[in-house]
Order: sequence, then structure tokens, then C-alpha cells
Amino acid sequence: MSVKESGSIDWSQYSAGAFYDEMITPKGNPRKACKAIAKHIASLSGEELEARRIAAENTVRDMGVSFTVYSDGENIDRVWPFDLIPRVIDADEWERTATGLKQRLRALNCFIDDVYHEQKIIKDGLLPEYLIKESKNFRPECVGVNPPQGVWAHICGCDLVRDSDGKFYVLEDNLRVPSGVAYMLENREVSKRVLPEFFETNNILPVDTYPRKLLETLISVSPRETRQPVIVLLTPGIYNSAYFEHAFLAQQLGIELVEGSDLFVDTDDCVYMKTIGGLERVDVIYRRIDDLFLDPEVFIEDSVLGAKGLMRAWQAGNVALVNAPGAGVADDKVIYAYVPQMVEYYLGEKAILPNVKTYLCEDPKQREYVLEHIAELVVKPANESGGYGMLVGPHASKKDHEAFRKLVQENPRNYIAQPTLALSTTPVITGPGSAEPRHLDLRPFVLQGSKLDVTTGGLTRVALKKGSLVVNSSQGGGSKDTWIVGAPKKVTAKTTGKGGAK
Repeated sequence: MSVKESGSIDWSQYSAGAFYDEMITPKGNPRKACKAIAKHIASLSGEELEARRIAAENTVRDMGVSFTVYSDGENIDRVWPFDLIPRVIDADEWERTATGLKQRLRALNCFIDDVYHEQKIIKDGLLPEYLIKESKNFRPECVGVNPPQGVWAHICGCDLVRDSDGKFYVLEDNLRVPSGVAYMLENREVSKRVLPEFFETNNILPVDTYPRKLLETLISVSPRETRQPVIVLLTPGIYNSAYFEHAFLAQQLGIELVEGSDLFVDTDDCVYMKTIGGLERVDVIYRRIDDLFLDPEVFIEDSVLGAKGLMRAWQAGNVALVNAPGAGVADDKVIYAYVPQMVEYYLGEKAILPNVKTYLCEDPKQREYVLEHIAELVVKPANESGGYGMLVGPHASKKDHEAFRKLVQENPRNYIAQPTLALSTTPVITGPGSAEPRHLDLRPFVLQGSKLDVTTGGLTRVALKKGSLVVNSSQGGGSKDTWIVGAPKKVTAKTTGKGGAK
């Protein structure tokens, strides 16, 4: 896009083409909730904007915000890629979206509990039984277990996208060990440091209540009635790609960050933490390792990431595991297609947030359509995450198309397909006084314990490469602060002692 003579951004010259842009309309005008920030960004000269961008980059580095990329057998730490221009969402729109997210997690928890107990949804014919039997994340060891509050998925990261109609759609649910919330919180800290003037005059809703609400959720599922339950965060260790987040959250919550070797399950089927003062009983484990590495007594025998007996302790009701083992049965992209029906079945309500249209390759007719139109579709494996193992048809070669046709035919249960969405865009700084549209998604976090909470916005991930639809940081994506903007702040005039305006 062109810039003004001063080098500042000229929104009238900005164009997202055929895509819905979340900040600027096709006529070059800022959308209602974005007017103030768009005007402010445009008022900054190219030199000032570049100075702010560099300041943001240095702040991220000084704060130690990083992520790990696995490449050629090496673990490479990289500075978190942050874009200065925030992603802005109107508070009224967000209120409805948050209500839809709460509804969705309620239904998903009902489904998980049903799957491990009576399986009514299968008996009533709404879900084929083989989808559960063939699910990689169904855990027979969880059948009959009753976790505290009846909650299996305490923390859910739902990925939302906007299509060309400007509406939010749920792209997928992340119910095993959803990550990214620490980056949401750190993004806000960076914004406050490099755009401080904006927070003084605009009603940007806070995000810093999340650690408190997460802690309240963890406390609420403690199996022991005690004023101060012992809570720990179980990490795989420093080489995990999300270790920054593990350490950050443990510090924010004021809980111990532990590895499997720090935990011990005694003959009373209770979990204890090894401390310099001796063993201390643990009530809640916020675990950031996958099911199969959790307990070598039950799952992978040579795993050193978990601790022997954790499943015994959980099954006996002596410790809460967050998220609970087996919750990933609802983290299946094939199961995802049935969530709107689950909402109606379990809650008797219409789903507030729609799914993206999904083709189930296990269905012969839908599979035939996918095979014929594979060049137009996005094909995803049922249980992969991070953008791995998928095919973006329009951006793939004919050789890739053929390879995926073969994969789908060999294991149709393991694949779904979705239309290639016209993902919304938002401006990204591309140079001094220059901004261009880039595609993005949003991962809000939903908490369920004794009550339900949703983050104010969430983690916005943006594809920094022009034309790319891949937003994952490990594959070249970046991030933005997400601003939920309410009504303008009321300016109250200060008065003198004699009643006159000051």
C-alpha cells in the first residue's frame, strides 16, 4: 500500500482484496470499533512507527518471551514474533461469542462424561459407535471414572476464524493440553509498553484476570476439602516447545513447577511431591503432558515424563488431573463435526457458534466428493495439531493431491476435509509507514470448574507471510494483542474547590 508524504500509513490506499478485513472496510474506512486505533496509527510518522515496532521487538526479547522450534533434530529457541497493530473486536460481539464458547464447552464435557459412562449418544443413534472405538484418544482406563465437578476438559482452546461473511466460525476444539495463553498475556504487556497512551483514553477490556480465574478453577476441582489445596504444574521439561508457558503460568499462579521425577504415588494411592522438607500431598495436577506419557504403569512403559501410579490416584479420586485423561476423545476432528448436534442433544439448545462446513471421509458419498475436489479443499488428519499433516489443496502440487487421495482411501476414518476458507485479514506492519493485510485466527480459552469463564479475547495468531493461511509460529506465523473494545471511557471533568471546572 502507498503511504502519505510524511511516511505514515494511509488507510484509504489499503486493500484486502476479496477478503473480509477486520480493521478496514473495502472503501478504506476503519470499522466502528477500530476507528480510534486506526486514526492513532495513521497519525504516527513512518519513523515513529518503526521506532515503536523496534521497541516492541526489544521488549519481547527483554521479557524473554520465546518459543521452541524442532528442526533437524535440534531444539531452537526463537523470540516470539509480535506485530504492533492490535486485533480489535467490539465488546458486544465478543459477549455473544463468549456465550457461545461457554455453551460449547458445557456440551463437550457432557459428551466426554457420557462416552465414559452410559454412551447414550451412541445408543440414541446420534453418533456411530465405531467413531469412539477407533478413536486414538479414547482411553478405556477412564470408563466409569467420575472426576471432580463432573468436568473432564477444564481448559479448552477453541480456534475461531472469520469467513468472508465476517462471522466467527469454530475451526477446531483443543481439549488435551491447549497452549498459548501465556503469549496472550505477554502480548498485552508489550502493547502497554509501546502504546501506553492508548490504554489511558480507550476502554480496552483487561486480560490479566486469567491467572486468577485459572487458579480458582484448579482450586474448585480439588478432591480434598481444604482451604489451600496443593496444586502443581507438571511439565515435560525445558526441551518442550511450550516450556516458556509452563514456567510463566506456574509463576503467575504461585504454584510449583514439577517434572515427573518430582512426584511419587504411595501405597495409599495419593500423590506426593518431593520437597526438601519431605513428602507433601498433591491435590491438583495441571498437567502439560499427553495422556500416553502420564503414567508408565498404564500407558507407555518407558515414559519418564510422568509418574507411576498417577492413574491409580486419579481413579481413586485422590487427585484431580487437569485436563482429565481421556478428554482428548472430544479433540478428534471427526467428532468435531458432531458438536452442534451435541449442543442440541445434551443442552436442548441451538448452537450459538457454527462449525466450518466439514466433510467426513469415512462417509462414502462425502469421501467421493473430497477425492474429486481435493484441489479445492483443506484435508486434515483427525488427531494432529499445529498445522502438521494437513493438505491445503489450492496451495499444494498435483503430486501432493495424489498422495493425500491415497491416504484418505487407506484410512478414511482418520481424515476430514473443509472448504478453503476466505480467512479474514488484518493489517500487519511490513516496513516503515507501511502495512499490508495478513490472514489470522483466534484462540480464546474457556475454563470450566465450579463455574465457566472465557478469556477477554484470546491469542490472535497471524500469518506473517503474504498469502499464507498458516498462522502457527513454528511455521512462520506471528501474533498480535487482541483488544476487546467497549464503549468509550467517560471523561469526568475535575473541579476546583469553588465548584469551577479545573
